[in-house]
Amino acid sequence: MAATSPASASAAAAAAGAILLFPPTRRHLHETASVPSPPRTITRRFCSSARSLGPPRAVAGERGGGAGETFGGKSSVRIVSIAGDGSISPLKDTPWEEVMRHTANRMKWVDEGFEMLVFTDKSIGHDDLGKELAQCDMLVNVSVTSQETVRWLLNNSENIPNIICFQSSPTLENKLGGRYVQYTGHQDMFGKLTNIGKQSGTKESDEVLKTVSSAWERHNSDDIRFCLLVVVNAYIRPVDMLQNLRAKGLSTLSCMIGNCGPQILNCLFDPNCRKALQCLNSCSPTDQVCNYRCIASYESPHLEAFSLCVLQKNNCLELNAGIPSKPAVTPLTMFRDQKLSHELAEDLFVGWLDNLEWSWRVVAGQNPAYDQFPCQYQLFYRGKAKGSFWYEPIFQVRTLEGKLVWRRRKYRVRRASSPGTFYFSVLDNGVVSKEFWTIVDVSDDFSWGLFHYHGAAQAAGLAYTGAVLVTADGSSPDLDNPRLTSALDKCGIKKWELYMVDNYSCTGAPLGTPEGARLHNQIAPGKESGILQRG
Repeated sequence: MAATSPASASAAAAAAGAILLFPPTRRHLHETASVPSPPRTITRRFCSSARSLGPPRAVAGERGGGAGETFGGKSSVRIVSIAGDGSISPLKDTPWEEVMRHTANRMKWVDEGFEMLVFTDKSIGHDDLGKELAQCDMLVNVSVTSQETVRWLLNNSENIPNIICFQSSPTLENKLGGRYVQYTGHQDMFGKLTNIGKQSGTKESDEVLKTVSSAWERHNSDDIRFCLLVVVNAYIRPVDMLQNLRAKGLSTLSCMIGNCGPQILNCLFDPNCRKALQCLNSCSPTDQVCNYRCIASYESPHLEAFSLCVLQKNNCLELNAGIPSKPAVTPLTMFRDQKLSHELAEDLFVGWLDNLEWSWRVVAGQNPAYDQFPCQYQLFYRGKAKGSFWYEPIFQVRTLEGKLVWRRRKYRVRRASSPGTFYFSVLDNGVVSKEFWTIVDVSDDFSWGLFHYHGAAQAAGLAYTGAVLVTADGSSPDLDNPRLTSALDKCGIKKWELYMVDNYSCTGAPLGTPEGARLHNQIAPGKESGILQRG
């Protein structure tokens, strides 16, 4: 990861929800679940009671309307997405059809049983679309505004249990678990739930809609996929990657008080730690951007001790997560006509360090929560001990109080089985993250590099992926370079997914390597291939 581990972000948010049973917020533990239990009823605007036109949420093993295939013992989920023909997204003006097709591919990374087909509204009336609508679990309308299309969809989607509409005609209604949800007031991409009668389950439904609406409005590929996963998890069948994001009730509180009493009290009496918990408690545990901003704004030794005890040592939230295996990314195999070895791969990481005060600077990244911090510097170096290798990212954070602060982390790096692949581990604010990095490509002249990572914070129940594009000075390479395009394709990343890093106003970075750090062994920028003279 370019900047930091996300472990403390969502995990501390969940822990904060539990600990803030104490004053001043008096929030109850069961209110901290990020993906709430499915609502029993959702009211429709201008109705005195809920109108149910479809089946209730399917439990695991059942299907709302699909064909019922199974993958690994789980039922498949069939999703149909219809995009307005020629409609343009806010993701660097990429057509919505392309964005949703890419989302369909990325859904497979989460679960092979997620089948998503994408059509434009030019397909209305065609037998293929009608057949798919008749057996799908969810319909996703994106930028559908044609009145002809709207009328056709109203007549052909009555039996679909889940319908969500983004940037579409307000005549198209959302439906969750077989019950309609309608826009009210200002349309905010997803719309607001009208709570006539406040029937049971409405509060949970509000939380689903709030989570989906907030994620959609960030306009990035990760959050678009997340919107769909939230609805699938709540109304169709459980999604493994979201199952860990629930507080465990009294067992969590008992574990925290029984094992971490001093750390809890120290945190509550420390102004920064208390602000961090209050800030985290205002975020959804799944909102990694919000969570990490809280952490970065209010870091303190007491917060680290709290997380270390509650999450890492005692696992009071009873969470677990493994490093994702998808997408499968292959490493670089040759560099300057040499077969890539472990030592040569480490030299590529070391990069410009020695010529410059850093190895690389991050130009752009794919992960919306962690790859977009300003002024990201990477330091890779060999340690004093034989075989040791280290990675230190230095990056800037704009705190919630408007200050610009520098943060620095330290990862231990070990070689994986194939040259060009590595295991990274870091203790970040009290929680261990483990990551698997791949050197996807580095240009022969060291003008740019692309590094991909999969990671997990086991004690936080959190898994993630990302990639960083790096150069010597932080300026962007030619993004149309065929070799760079090929490297991005290997990661399953589109150019329009990349966040460009703000590399201005970066003076005062706390750079520097430890005394005794060793750098290149075989190859370095500006050097011809071959063994370097070692001092």
